[in-house]
Amino acid sequence: QVQAVESGGGGVQAGGSLTLSCDLSGDIDKRVCVAWFHQAPGKGREGIATVSLRSGATEYADSVKGRFTISQRAGNTVTLEMNRVKDDETGMYYCAAGTAVVLKGGRCRTSSEYYRFWGQGIQVVVSD
Repeated sequence: QVQAVESGGGGVQAGGSLTLSCDLSGDIDKRVCVAWFHQAPGKGREGIATVSLRSGATEYADSVKGRFTISQRAGNTVTLEMNRVKDDETGMYYCAAGTAVVLKGGRCRTSSEYYRFWGQGIQVVVSD
């Protein structure tokens, strides 16, 4: 059993930056993949970044590559640094953990079906 709690959301201007945090607790050893998902208003959840706690490898959706950075920090915390945010990145952000199927190189997949334990989500509003 793994619990995830997100923090750090709020308002940000387009082109600005903010950092989300995911505090993990429970049986972390079996949850080797951690992912961030974005759900825009009226849309489904999209996996945008993953990190393998086993290998340290990261994976990003093309839409955020070069702008967002996922990092594992001390104290079982995983952060998502968001830079040069865009208007369509408004919405809910979810942190999830699981023993997911990995890609070549030890990278975790971004599809939600591979993640079992989810946080409640946190809202981000991007404004002009």
